[in-house]
Amino acid sequence: MSGADFAKMARRMGGAFEEVLIKDIIPMVEKNYRVIADADHRAMAGLSMGGMQTHGITLNNPKTFAYVGIFSGGTIGADELTDVPDFKATNKVLFMSAGGKEKGMAEGEGSVINAAEGLKKIGINAHSYISPETAHEWQTWRRSLYQFAQ
Repeated sequence: MSGADFAKMARRMGGAFEEVLIKDIIPMVEKNYRVIADADHRAMAGLSMGGMQTHGITLNNPKTFAYVGIFSGGTIGADELTDVPDFKATNKVLFMSAGGKEKGMAEGEGSVINAAEGLKKIGINAHSYISPETAHEWQTWRRSLYQFAQ
């Protein structure tokens, strides 16, 4: 699957979950809990398929989340932000990670490291993390959350 095909798929992955999250869950939380209700105080992160959903939902709703974490769920490429100028304006941190044993995401052209470097070149505060000696597994995501939460 090409990077462009993956990007299109990720943008469609939110589906019904995206609608419920944006129209129901976030407003319910803001109504019933003491939160600061703006993008600067809101993050979205996910692992594996949840990372792909995070990818799509945050690009489809660029003014909703300032902090984005994608753990073993692919990458956001600089070319994807061409049509999403609000993402660059709103986003404070974009974090992408993978296990060191995850083929294609830990090394090579489609790696989280290369994606972060490309995003930095266009002014995104992008970070990457490779979990040493782990694969598509709990330990990778546990370490990724620790790094992202910093």
